[in-house]
Amino acid sequence: MVAEVTFSPIAYIQSCYPERFGIPRQAGLVASAYADIVFEATEENKLALRGIEEFSHVWVIFVFHGQSYGDFKPLVRPPRLGGNKSVGVYATRSPNRPNAIGMSAVKLFGVIEKKRTLRLQVQGGDFLDGTPVIDIKPYVPYADAIESAQAAWAVEQSSLLSVSWSDEAEAVLIDCVEPGAKKLRCLIEETLAQDPRPGYERGKDGREGQRWHMQVSNYSVFWTVEKGVAKVIKLAWVER
Repeated sequence: MVAEVTFSPIAYIQSCYPERFGIPRQAGLVASAYADIVFEATEENKLALRGIEEFSHVWVIFVFHGQSYGDFKPLVRPPRLGGNKSVGVYATRSPNRPNAIGMSAVKLFGVIEKKRTLRLQVQGGDFLDGTPVIDIKPYVPYADAIESAQAAWAVEQSSLLSVSWSDEAEAVLIDCVEPGAKKLRCLIEETLAQDPRPGYERGKDGREGQRWHMQVSNYSVFWTVEKGVAKVIKLAWVER
């Protein structure tokens, strides 16, 4: 048996999620979540990426970073089960794994060269900014889509929250230049609709006066939850 396997990152991800809190729990849940997979613009990388633009989707194999890992624990509590029931880590997609490796299928919009880098522009990911990438593979529908697959307790997507905006937050949104008001609105609303609160809080109204905070793109987003509605109460620019 091989005692140890070592990988080196082939690229890094520039994501619209600079912090862990708020990142979708699965890829594909927030279609507006944008990211660039950034390679050095070497001749070797140009050759290695040749033809990838002919595929609509790709698999991204990456390393969960920005996370504290202690001793391996074989049982985890998935948010989908309310954070109250334990199942084996291999029966989940939890980042708290013996090897902190993730795999996500994302939509590929294009490959561009910019500032001595090659960038795969993707959407629908669940990536933290700065994520190391260890491999890219094309998504092949005839092989990867399994119609008869069963998923136990993860059969259906969780119910979504509605999203509303305060007048104050709307005023800041309208003046957004980067990434643009429409794009930022879609990103924030799709993210909040997934209810990014901890599993034990999901499906509940927030306590009176309780508000939540996350950072999306270059903005701090403050919101409350009441009667199934996430209300954006404040939006503030943050320098990154």
